[in-house]
Amino acid sequence: MSTGHPDQIKHREIWFRDPHPDPSQAQSALLVLSDVPGIIHLDIPDPDRNCIRVSYDLAEINLQIIDCLLSELGFHLDNSLMSRLKRALYYYTEETEFENLGIPRDQDHTTRDIFMRCYRCKRHGCRDDRPEYWRHYL
Repeated sequence: MSTGHPDQIKHREIWFRDPHPDPSQAQSALLVLSDVPGIIHLDIPDPDRNCIRVSYDLAEINLQIIDCLLSELGFHLDNSLMSRLKRALYYYTEETEFENLGIPRDQDHTTRDIFMRCYRCKRHGCRDDRPEYWRHYL
């Protein structure tokens, strides 16, 4: 976990909407984001509310990347008008701040690592549970 300049540390809430097959989207999102580089702190402010609070270092990750990752993984983000306006404003200001910092960003590397970690944890048909020496015999 990183600790950057205080102006680079952002604190946001990410809201989820129902219906969703996972009744506790906030808890699942917390687990998915827990090992992401650049994320400093995660918590659920109120168990009755379907949201998470995230603190992250803007030099490593931004809200747009976090939202895109959650959407790609199947989480249902709140898309009310107010939420979309807030997100658009955050995306714009964070992108402007990032450009002013002049730090090169390797978004593809971060995104790829997160997807690879999630893919390894899921059950799917692409795993061969046989020992290495048996894989040559079909």
